[in-house]
Amino acid sequence: MTERPALSKAELEAARVLWELGKGTVREVYEAFPREIDFTTVQTYLRRLEQKGYVRATLRGRTRIYSAKVKPRTVIRETIDDLVDRLFGGEAWPLLQHLVEERGLADHDVEQLRQLLSKLEEESDGADA
Repeated sequence: MTERPALSKAELEAARVLWELGKGTVREVYEAFPREIDFTTVQTYLRRLEQKGYVRATLRGRTRIYSAKVKPRTVIRETIDDLVDRLFGGEAWPLLQHLVEERGLADHDVEQLRQLLSKLEEESDGADA
């Protein structure tokens, strides 16, 4: 796994916009931003994302076109892993317990969780055989 610096909340917000667009100029990311923000701030976020290794920039004439270098799923995994390590000492259960107790689960979420647990039990039983 490549060690990249963690993203700030604002950098992650800019990355999410870029993931949704697929690729884009500073102007396109600025226009798609979910909140009011200064154009130069978006430019700064994109440059930081590039420096940290999350996006790449290619030149089309004098315009920089930004695109994701790292998939959203990878960023989510790395961010959650870092959170679990720092906040819960590497233990996933306290995070899961917190999410269920504080955020709750809809009925369909409970059913999906049951299916996941059944699948994990089957895989565990198959490994023991």
